[in-house]
Amino acid sequence: MSETNRRWLLARRPQGRAAESDFAFDSQPYAPPELAEGEVLVRTKVFSCAPTMRNWMNEPGRSYRASIGIGEPIIGVSAGIVEKSRHPRHPVGSKIAAVMHWQDFCLVRPDQSPTPVLRIPDDSPIEDALGIFGLNALTAYFGMLRVGQPKPGETVVVSGAAGSTGSVAAQVARNVGCRVIGIAGGADKCSRLLTELKLDGAIDYKSEDVSKRLGELCPKGVDVFYDNVGGDILQAVMENVAVHARIAVCGQVAAYDTDKPAPGPRDMMKLVYWRVRIQGFVMGDYAHDADAALAELKRWRDEGKLIYRTDMREGFESLPRTFLDLFIGANDGALLVRT
Repeated sequence: MSETNRRWLLARRPQGRAAESDFAFDSQPYAPPELAEGEVLVRTKVFSCAPTMRNWMNEPGRSYRASIGIGEPIIGVSAGIVEKSRHPRHPVGSKIAAVMHWQDFCLVRPDQSPTPVLRIPDDSPIEDALGIFGLNALTAYFGMLRVGQPKPGETVVVSGAAGSTGSVAAQVARNVGCRVIGIAGGADKCSRLLTELKLDGAIDYKSEDVSKRLGELCPKGVDVFYDNVGGDILQAVMENVAVHARIAVCGQVAAYDTDKPAPGPRDMMKLVYWRVRIQGFVMGDYAHDADAALAELKRWRDEGKLIYRTDMREGFESLPRTFLDLFIGANDGALLVRT
């Protein structure tokens, strides 16, 4: 007896800001395939909406990691239950999180995946693998500690600090003894950074002059910048960096919803005289240390040193509409959709 496989496809490449008309819904009968050795068949249950997915909708050459073909399913991080398996570490009934497609059934080859396939403990909620213990949290952990390399007492700035990745990056820096300033959009989000995440300062990019406020809050300069946004925010930080500053480039949200490449700093000679290091990274660079990182994140959570907020939405049919909320700041925490 066949199942139904619902899918969301890329109908056309967004021109500037993405719209619901860039997506197409598809539903077809589905018969589970025979699996090759090392494969698993996953029934997806929860989908994560992340800004980087917008970059994957661009044409090849502008999307450096992946480029979704027209008429192909949308790519994103999802979590689900293994329905068929020929993989010893992922038996039938186990739960996994991985980069998959926006569809009900996904064939996954864990040993060939360029990003980690995470086994979700049986006693953990499936949404935790897309939130506090998911790929975004691991990206924040490694980007801050391995790339930013903050030292106790240094001043760290995080853009997109109220988001799923930025909020963890900011707390990681705080937990290793740094003074942390978060940049976010809106008074409510900035208030949360101060009261809930216990950061040392917050800047509302929607209503404040970011460069001026950085000068006031970071009089000795910014030692480490965790960059989720790029664009004008990156430029404002560059105007206030300390000598030997480190910049960990995680994303460039300011450029995802445009048809132009992400710009860099305007004054590159400042990198020379201030000896600034700018380094991009992807979480897969550190996948071999994921278990140790997850253990530390769990310890911080248990000690009350790591707070995480999820914005759970309902319904497979709502995926495109929910995804677009990212780009108008209409989400409150990690944006997830449950089928």
